[in-house]
Amino acid sequence: MTGGSSSINGQVWFRGIPEDFDDWERLGNKGWSYKDVLEFFRKSETDLDFGGDDFHGSAGLIPVKRYTDEELLPSPRAFLDACIAAGYPRTEDMNHPDSTGVGFYPFNRIDGIRMSTSLTYLQAARNRLNLTLRSDVLVNKIVVENGRAVGVEASSGGEVFRINSERVVLSGGAINSPQLLMLSGIGDADHLSQFGIDVKAHLPGVGQNLRDHPAIFMQYQTSAPHPDIFPGLQVGMRYTTPGSKYKNDMQMRPIQLRTEHIPHGFDIDDSQIPTGFSIALQKALSKGTITLQSSDPTHQPLLNYCYLTDPYDLQRMRGAVRLCAQISAMPEYEPVQLSRISPTDEVIDNDERLDEWIKANVTTQHHSSGTCKMGVESDDFAVVDEHCNVHLVENLMVVDASVMPDVVRSNTNATTIMIAEKISSELL
Repeated sequence: MTGGSSSINGQVWFRGIPEDFDDWERLGNKGWSYKDVLEFFRKSETDLDFGGDDFHGSAGLIPVKRYTDEELLPSPRAFLDACIAAGYPRTEDMNHPDSTGVGFYPFNRIDGIRMSTSLTYLQAARNRLNLTLRSDVLVNKIVVENGRAVGVEASSGGEVFRINSERVVLSGGAINSPQLLMLSGIGDADHLSQFGIDVKAHLPGVGQNLRDHPAIFMQYQTSAPHPDIFPGLQVGMRYTTPGSKYKNDMQMRPIQLRTEHIPHGFDIDDSQIPTGFSIALQKALSKGTITLQSSDPTHQPLLNYCYLTDPYDLQRMRGAVRLCAQISAMPEYEPVQLSRISPTDEVIDNDERLDEWIKANVTTQHHSSGTCKMGVESDDFAVVDEHCNVHLVENLMVVDASVMPDVVRSNTNATTIMIAEKISSELL
C-alpha cells in the first residue's frame, strides 16, 4: 500500500515529547536531540491553526488541523470538562514541547480527507524522472556481497528478478524491516541458521526491542442523541502517573469503539452507541521480539510483544483504569448518560481481578517500533547508526519506525515522517 501506515492509521499528528529525543541522543545517537529534530517536524507540516512559529511549520506537505470547541460532540466535551474539573490542565497545543494535560488532538485530515504521505509526498514527486513505483512486487531479500548491499531480489507475477543498486534503503516498517533483514542473512546468527539462511552479518539486535503502547479499552454505552456520522476521536489527555519518573507516561481518550476494541463475544444492544475510552501506556518498560517462522518471505514473522511483563507497567495501567472510571463518573458526564459495561465495579475494586481483566484485554495501539534500533556499534542490540546505516553492511539503510531506540510518547506517524525528512536531508 502506498503511503504505508499513514494510509490506514488514525490520522493523529502527534509528536513525541522533547525527553524522548533527548533520551535517543543520550544513548549515543548524535544529532537526535529535540533541538536537532524540531526543524524536521516543522519542515514536514503546514499547521493550519498555529501557522509558522518556533514550534510549527507553515510550508510542509502535511496539513494539520484541530477540532474547535464548537465542533465538540457531547462525550468529548464531557471528557474535556471532567478532566479540567479533576485538576488536569487544558493544553491548547499538544505538540508544544511543554504540553501536558487535556486538549484537542492535531490531525492530518482536512475536510474529511486523509492527508497520507501517498497523497502528499508521493503525489508531489510522481513526475520525477528518477522515481519508479511498481505495485504487486514483493522483495524476497536484500542481496549482500562481500559485506555490501548491491541490490534486491524480488518477485512479481511468478517471476523472480534482481534489481541492482548502489544503495538500498529499507522502509518496510517495524515488522517487515527486521523480517527482510533476517531473510537477507542479517540478524542473530543462531536464529538464521535454524532456517538455513546464509549469515551475512551477525546483528543479534534485529527483531529485538519490539516496542509499542499497550492499550486497554473500557466499554460504555450512551443513550444521548448523536449525529448519523461523527468522528471517532477529537480530544485526549496525556499525563504523568503519580510517582512516575517518566513524564507524560499515560494517555487517555474518549473514542467511539470499533470492532477491534470490543472483547470477542461481547454483545452490544443495537439501540446503544458503543463508546468508551482508550487507555495507553506511553513509556512501557516491557519489550518484545520479532522472529522468523520460515525462510519464505510470504510467511509472516512471529510477534511477541510481551505486554505488561514488567510489574511497573501493570501497576500503572491499573491506576489508569481506576482514574478513567472516576473521570467518567463525574457530574460533567451526566448529559452524556454513560453506562459502563466493562470492567465492572466488582473488577475495578479488586487488584487481582482488575489485573486479570487488564491482562486478558491488553492489546496494541498500532505503534510498533524499535526492532532495528538506532545505536552505537558497541551496543550489542543496535542495528543502525545515527545516520540509519546498518552496522556491518555497507550501502544499506533502514529508515522507518523500526530505528526508534524506544517508542515515543505519542502516536508514531509524525515522528516517522520526521525521521525520513532528517535522513533525506543528509542524502541530498
